[in-house]
Amino acid sequence: MYYKVEIVEINKLKEHEEIDANHLKKLIKEIKSDKILKRPIVVDKNTNIILDGAHRFNALKALGCKKIPAVLVNYRSPKIKVLSWRKGEKIDKKDVIIAGVTGNKMPPKTSKHMILINGRLKHISFIEKTINFPIEKLK
Repeated sequence: MYYKVEIVEINKLKEHEEIDANHLKKLIKEIKSDKILKRPIVVDKNTNIILDGAHRFNALKALGCKKIPAVLVNYRSPKIKVLSWRKGEKIDKKDVIIAGVTGNKMPPKTSKHMILINGRLKHISFIEKTINFPIEKLK
């Protein structure tokens, strides 16, 4: 299955998780040096909540970009599941949506979004194919 990459306005997107400041610093440095965004982010097309790629989103924002490449998915789809990276914690899609809509973000690495592809559950980053998009075109 192929997922189309679209260019979306950064200011329309919502985050549901906090970010790791050290990881963000490294990513900003890498993107600034490479002058490209290697992979798109994943966004729910109904709520504009970022499901995967919050650090890339924040890095582009910090670099003055107004747009970002994103794979838009229907979060209501039963093919998309959410698990927790944290042992013993349970979260569901409703928790993610509430965090994104209210701005009461979850701690970093809380949600682990998965997608059913050919009968197998894979991390949602599986649909983020390499794009090597010049960041200059996103400003």
